[in-house]
Amino acid sequence: MGWHLKKTVAMVGMMGAGKTAVGRAVAQRLGVPFLDSDAEIEAAANLTVAEIFARDGEAFFRAKESQVLRRLLAGRPCVLSTGGGVFLSEANRAAIRARGVAVWLRVDAEVLWARVRHKDTRPLLRTPDPRATLERLLAERAPAYAQADLIVEAGPACSIEETTERVIAALLTRPDVLEAR
Repeated sequence: MGWHLKKTVAMVGMMGAGKTAVGRAVAQRLGVPFLDSDAEIEAAANLTVAEIFARDGEAFFRAKESQVLRRLLAGRPCVLSTGGGVFLSEANRAAIRARGVAVWLRVDAEVLWARVRHKDTRPLLRTPDPRATLERLLAERAPAYAQADLIVEAGPACSIEETTERVIAALLTRPDVLEAR
């Protein structure tokens, strides 16, 4: 079966939600490009996200992130994995709404912690109690994420394949975004 993707699909949600893994799988299934906003920022700056945070601070990083987001949304429809903070900005939410569709991969704190606790690449978790920080971030961010166009449960038992199926099923409820051919 063929697909026609009419708008960019922006995967939103917390670090560890699976935005990159699931986004890549969805793009592959739909036969469209996959882009990762963090990877695009790193390529443009020739620094890692952690290095940008350390050198230039979070405010600078967020400004760069918004700039890159707009550039990526202006391109042809694709699946875009966004950084965990992208959807917190009203301007970014409006940009995604105008040019694409936001899909929140909703995952509880327990699962997120299991996925991110062994990684040192998360600048926001470099705190004395990273788990409490993660739980606080999730609580703070959930109301913003809940404004996504589509919400897909990506719980502990969900494989990448299963979550991919759920995302595609959700996208098919929006004929303005995805059509099966």
